[in-house]
Amino acid sequence: MNTKLAAALSGGAVLVLALSGCGGGDKDNKELDAWAKKVCDLVPAQNQKITAAYDAITKAAEDTESTPAELQKADSQAFQDLSDGYKARATVISNAGAPPGAEDGAKKLQAAVKQLTALSASYADMKTQVDGLDTKDQAKFATGLKDVSAEMNKVETQRQTALAALKDLESGDTKKALSEQSGCKQASTSPAASAPATDS
Repeated sequence: MNTKLAAALSGGAVLVLALSGCGGGDKDNKELDAWAKKVCDLVPAQNQKITAAYDAITKAAEDTESTPAELQKADSQAFQDLSDGYKARATVISNAGAPPGAEDGAKKLQAAVKQLTALSASYADMKTQVDGLDTKDQAKFATGLKDVSAEMNKVETQRQTALAALKDLESGDTKKALSEQSGCKQASTSPAASAPATDS
């Protein structure tokens, strides 16, 4: 009954690493490097939380043995973790400020923070939607999961918008600086980094 939710997630790889790139740069920019370190030091933990949440949702969607209540609990926790994960990503880049020397850096930062914050709110709404499902009525629960799946498709579009905003923020010298940081390097070699939604 949860297969439609799984289908909605199958193309929804984690937005983990729009903030890390491949390839390095020779430009010595201590201010930009310090900014990149501030961002990248926290990437692995955020990446792990977001990846684990998507994995949990996919696992629950493929589980034919769980009761509706168990599925509800698993999905609810995963959506909460996704909401927290993207909120944390928004907070980190907001606290870091605009990348030094980046063209329109402040504007790009504002756009990325706005999109990530909105994405976090959408996952919080999905948690509320899942929490409200009727687990005592199998038919109603199945119908409710279809609604969750439809909502997931909408959120996927929103996630792509957030990814585009992050890629815009990380362009040029900013991307080079990020790619030199160990935290972003570590995240870029994680299994999630091979997902379609990541930057490489």
